[in-house]
Amino acid sequence: NMEKDNYTVVTEFFLVGLSNYPTLQMLLYVLCPLMYLVILLGNSILIIIIILDPCLHNPMYFFLGNLSFLDICYTSSTIPQMLVSFTSERKSITFIGCALQLIISLGLGSTECLLLAVMAFDRYVAICNPLRYTIIMNKGLCVQMAAWTWTLGFSVALTQSVLVLILPFCENIIDHLFCEIPALLKLVCVDISLNVFIMIIASIILLITPLLFIFFSYVFIISTILRIKSSEGRQKAFSTCSAHLTVVILFYGSALFMYMKPKSKDTKLFDELFGLSYWVITPMLNPIIYSLRNKEVKEGVKKVFIRNLYLRTM
Repeated sequence: NMEKDNYTVVTEFFLVGLSNYPTLQMLLYVLCPLMYLVILLGNSILIIIIILDPCLHNPMYFFLGNLSFLDICYTSSTIPQMLVSFTSERKSITFIGCALQLIISLGLGSTECLLLAVMAFDRYVAICNPLRYTIIMNKGLCVQMAAWTWTLGFSVALTQSVLVLILPFCENIIDHLFCEIPALLKLVCVDISLNVFIMIIASIILLITPLLFIFFSYVFIISTILRIKSSEGRQKAFSTCSAHLTVVILFYGSALFMYMKPKSKDTKLFDELFGLSYWVITPMLNPIIYSLRNKEVKEGVKKVFIRNLYLRTM
């Protein structure tokens, strides 16, 4: 352990990720606002359609609305700050700003892991127990499940974040694009084995357990679909799951690749860019995937926009 004299009272951090690559920063400065706009528009349109079209007032779309809202909040907690960092000379963020970004982004990421598992449960009930679907997936249960995903996601994130933020820091230069637990732990003066242990426990609760739950749900779903006699019935059943399955593969595939891959200095640039694409591209693709793979969403888009055009021409 270092002497107490080496501890610094940190009031701000400096986010210097990618500062050795000014051309790349400029490229991202142009691309990120465009992607952010697509995220805001795509997810907002999806939420509006889910609210306005009565045909979409069912559990699957209720959870999808939660997912879209979550994606808007998540990218809003990181992209604007990152763009400010790219253009400012100091690249600083206050301690409070960093703490908020850490808690909000980690809380939303954690909630998304749990929400995807809840959505898998919804698909499991719809396909494996269709006759009792409306009884099991009633409004009360859906609201409770959604509330629990947010509560558990943010509770774990808050615990993890606070246990890092109360530690003494030796320096305040974060070699990353935004405030993240692994990046902050590199600046700590004292033993971090407890924090690393808590990170492992959190990963088991929020990454591994939901992923196993999704996997087993789909084992039952696929075996049920394969038992359907008509090919049309099989296709219809699978089409209700394909969008969710695509989003799960995209989200968990990139998350596991990012967190389980061995880190080294040589791959640092790749790690930062992959991390950025993982947090920007997934929220951007979610509404596109659900719109393309779902007849009901397409119909909803047509209904909502045609109704509005009709009302305007009246």
